[in-house]
Amino acid sequence: MIDKIGQGTANLLGDLRSMLEFLGDLTVGLLWAITHPKKIRGRDVLLIAEKAGADAVPVVCLLGGLMGLIISFQSASGLERLGFESYIPTMLSIAMVRELGPLVTSIILAGRSGSAFAAELGTMKVTEEISALTTLGLQPVRFLVVPRLLAAMIVNPLLSLFGTVSGLVGGYLVMTSLGQAFPAYVHQVINAVTYVDLLQGVFKAIVFAFLIAAVGCLKGLQTRSGPGAVGDSTTRAVVAGIVMIVAADGVLGVVFYYMDI
Repeated sequence: MIDKIGQGTANLLGDLRSMLEFLGDLTVGLLWAITHPKKIRGRDVLLIAEKAGADAVPVVCLLGGLMGLIISFQSASGLERLGFESYIPTMLSIAMVRELGPLVTSIILAGRSGSAFAAELGTMKVTEEISALTTLGLQPVRFLVVPRLLAAMIVNPLLSLFGTVSGLVGGYLVMTSLGQAFPAYVHQVINAVTYVDLLQGVFKAIVFAFLIAAVGCLKGLQTRSGPGAVGDSTTRAVVAGIVMIVAADGVLGVVFYYMDI
C-alpha cells in the first residue's frame, strides 16, 4: 500500500510538472499565433473546426433538447404541488444559459474532439512523425497543437449556444402541455436572463475548450510505444478533460458568485 501511494504521488507530481511545462509552451505558441496570424495554417483550423463543431451540432442539439425536456418535466411534477409551475421557464433558462449549456456541450467536445486530438497526435508520436517534424525544424506545438486549440475555442461557444437554445425548446414542449402559450414562455425567458448571463456562459465555453484541447494534445504527445499506447492516451485525455471541466466550472462558479455577476 505504501509503495502504491508513493508511486501514485510521484506520477501525480510528474503529470503536474508536465502540464505546467506544456502550458508554458502553449502560451508561447498562442502569442506567436497572435503576432504572426498569416503563418497559421488556416485550412487546418477550418478542417478541425468542421469536424469538432459542425459535425457535432446534431448530437449537441439532441442532448440539449432532452436535457431541457427532462429538467422541465421533473421540475413540473414537484412545483405543480406548490402552485409554482409558472416559474419553470425562469429556472430552466438560468440553468441552461449559465451552466448546463456550456457544461454539457464541453463534455461532448471532450468525448469527441479531445479523444480525437489525443488519438491523432498519439498515432503521430508512435509512428515518429512528430520526431520527423522536429528534425525538419517545425515545432509540434505551433504546427499541431495551436490549430486544434484555436478551432476548439472557436466552435465550443457556438455549440453551447445551439445546446442552450435546444434545451429551451425542450422546456417549451413541457410548458405547452401545461397550457402555457409561446409568447408568455418567451417573455419569461427574456426576463430571466441578461446579456451578462450569456457572456458568462460563452466565457465558460471558451475556458472549457482551452482545457479540453490542451489536455487532449498533451496526452497525445505523451503517448508511449506499444500496441495499446494510443488507446491509453485517448482514455486518459477524456477522463482528465472531463475532470478539469468540472473542476474549472466549480472554480468559475465561486469566482462569479463573489464578483456578484
